[in-house]
Amino acid sequence: MRLIGMLDSPYVRRVAISLEVLGVAFTHEAVSVFSTFEKFHALNPVVKAPTLICDDGTVLMDSALILQFVEAALSNGRSLWVGEQIQLQHEFRMVGLAMAACEKSAQAIYETNLRPLAKQHEPWLARVRGQLKAAYSGMEQEVRQRPHLFGGSLNHASIAAAIAWQFTQSVLAELVPVPEHPGLAALSARLEQHPAFVKYPPLGPGVQPQSA
Repeated sequence: MRLIGMLDSPYVRRVAISLEVLGVAFTHEAVSVFSTFEKFHALNPVVKAPTLICDDGTVLMDSALILQFVEAALSNGRSLWVGEQIQLQHEFRMVGLAMAACEKSAQAIYETNLRPLAKQHEPWLARVRGQLKAAYSGMEQEVRQRPHLFGGSLNHASIAAAIAWQFTQSVLAELVPVPEHPGLAALSARLEQHPAFVKYPPLGPGVQPQSA
């Protein structure tokens, strides 16, 4: 299998790290939807990252669906959803919050960096920033109230939370200050040292240098 997309995308990185943790073999190809659009278009005309090209050539899209397929068909019964009903509810809640945080971060970036200033709509941007802050507030609450979900082996909730936090901190750190989110900051710092995270670092043009 081939995973297509840049690792500065939290969606691509989430898939890469999850496949690594699940022990599912794949190759990663760092193809950009921006700077190498035509190359990506030749692989997937929809030009959506992440793209997974299966061994028979079938092209899959959407990080959640890719991971669902992998766990259903390729992981030998392993899953990164680990809880019984109540715990599973909170795992799903954390992943939902993390993916919303990634989405709102990307919307804010696109609005301010790609749209001409005269065409930017401040009320809409303010709403997006409010949604972003609400997502991280909810994530911080989950980390603080349910440390057992985030202190053991990697699961979908911890992976998604750590990746989302790193992504937003690399591009919009001023909107989600570290002192207000100590649980998430600590989780991210710890998981970024995990071999799967180290193997697939958030490399790409959107990533800001991190201080040591």
